[in-house]
Amino acid sequence: MAKAIAAAIASQRTLVAEAGTGTGKTFAYLVPALLWGGKVILSTGTKNLQDQLYLRDIPTVRKALNVPLSVALLKGRANYACHFHLERTLQNGRLTSREDVGYLREISRFVKTSSSGDKAELARVPESAPVWNLVTSTRDNCMGAECQYYQDCFVMKARKEAQQADVVVVNHHLFFADVALKDTGVAELLPSANTVIFDEAHQLPETATLFFGETVSTSQVMELCRDVLAEGLAHARDGAEWPKVIAPVERAARDLRLAFPQELVRMAAHQVAPSSVFFPALETLIEEMHAMGEVLSGQAERAETIEQCRARTQELCDKLSAWNDARSKPPAEVANGQETVLWLEAFTHSLQLHRTPLSIAPIFSKQREGSPRAWIFTSATLAVKNDFNHYLSQMGLWNEQAQSWPSPFDYGKQGLLYVPENLPQPNSFEYTDAVIDAALPMIIAAGGRAFLLCTTIRAVNRAAERLRDEFEKRGMPYPLLVQGESGRTELLDRFRNAGNAVLIGSQSFWEGVDVRGDALSLVIIDKLPFSPPDDPVLAARIDALEKKGLNGFVHHQLPAAIINLKQGAGRLIRDETDRGVLMICDPRLISKPYGRRIWQSLPPFSRTRDAAVARNFFAVGANAPGEPDEDDHR
Repeated sequence: MAKAIAAAIASQRTLVAEAGTGTGKTFAYLVPALLWGGKVILSTGTKNLQDQLYLRDIPTVRKALNVPLSVALLKGRANYACHFHLERTLQNGRLTSREDVGYLREISRFVKTSSSGDKAELARVPESAPVWNLVTSTRDNCMGAECQYYQDCFVMKARKEAQQADVVVVNHHLFFADVALKDTGVAELLPSANTVIFDEAHQLPETATLFFGETVSTSQVMELCRDVLAEGLAHARDGAEWPKVIAPVERAARDLRLAFPQELVRMAAHQVAPSSVFFPALETLIEEMHAMGEVLSGQAERAETIEQCRARTQELCDKLSAWNDARSKPPAEVANGQETVLWLEAFTHSLQLHRTPLSIAPIFSKQREGSPRAWIFTSATLAVKNDFNHYLSQMGLWNEQAQSWPSPFDYGKQGLLYVPENLPQPNSFEYTDAVIDAALPMIIAAGGRAFLLCTTIRAVNRAAERLRDEFEKRGMPYPLLVQGESGRTELLDRFRNAGNAVLIGSQSFWEGVDVRGDALSLVIIDKLPFSPPDDPVLAARIDALEKKGLNGFVHHQLPAAIINLKQGAGRLIRDETDRGVLMICDPRLISKPYGRRIWQSLPPFSRTRDAAVARNFFAVGANAPGEPDEDDHR
């Protein structure tokens, strides 16, 4: 794999490289990238993986190769404390909780001594603490070169270091936010880079779709109102009755959210009933924002920050109006030659209006034009049974080289795929309870040490409720860890340390989670991870495929589900000494014609449908009988 990557870097080509668990893909791309020289941009899936590469993997390889390279870590601006916003928050004392006041004191001390300003370094203040929103900048409210703290700015410092470094570690969100918004410093790095490497590249289609689209939300409007009030009172107290200026806008934003009384809503714009109060509420919000914009125009020369609020008001108005105008067009209307779908999403406190491209392939292909450079895309899950077509067409990499390197693990001996018999259909009301009934004997046989991966949050909650009851009733000693009850990192640490815990999680635990050794010996997957059929973007994509005479299920939904399932299955065997059972509860794996394509894409575990054989795997060790025959559908 390292040789193939070295060849691609040397000839400035594109390589799509799938590498099974245990192949050492991180070293396979780092060694040639660091030896070849020139500037390398390395993008990975999450900030945690960024930190791991920067703090552990790159130093290890650099030391082994003895190459004098400089390395920089670059994150999005929300990760760096902002001197200006910190100062403003300290002065206007708008914090209500004692906890936030304590956190603010910690951040203030941290900023005086930190060289990076990266909030990940301040462990005493949780990264999710609301106070961070008040002491970091956004693209909208950054003062740029006008700021009195510009020389000390942590964001600017991080970007400067990245420009001078040989290797820059970013994450996919940052990379694509920059391609779309030109706001993260990556755009300045790209021209001089001769190698771009995407690790966890299976995440790119989703991340790129997020950023190549456009989203406007009522929470952005509320944040703007908060800033208008603060800046108006600070610099133009006599210029307007500022509380009265923002009140109608805040009320209109709240009314727009309340147009959908349900807690959570996702629907395409054309599915909203013409009689809905949503459309008049949107018109009202646009009108009230125009009125606020006029007041700000009259006061803008009094302070740079008021001018900034005026510009933000105009930008949000334009986005809301564009979305409103576009809804009279067909469901997948064309914007700049690009098919997009309009849809909306309501959360507890906010409403988001989205305009999403149906395909990112043409946009991403355009981004890759220009200076010749090597592009490396790598992950453990890019192909469906060695067929890369789904991924290549999603990313616009049609004629590029794609290669696969299998895992060195002996999956036939180390793992068993168990599909229980007599489970109801996954859409039946009692399905999650049936999954728990089938899973309990397996959890007992494994002595806990299990992940239960669900496809919905509702299933997570129901499974947690059932297992809590069962463990209590039977006096079982297994700690139960549930997604949402603590942060992901904390849950994983507790899982590893317990040695006999059961962890229940949804999508965020299907990938990027590495638990080696005995602590994890059983991975239970409740259902095949097909995207929800009511997803507006998915529905529009399937519609577009079917207009071209293709089958939306075969060409899009099935390969996407297989790649996702491979990620979940990949949690089980992480080391050559790991052993365990992968239990997939969905009867469609056996009953549907497409089931064979799915399990043939998974690692070549032994297979069984017999509960006793599956339980016995934990009791008798490595030689437990399974069903290794590739073509038998027992």
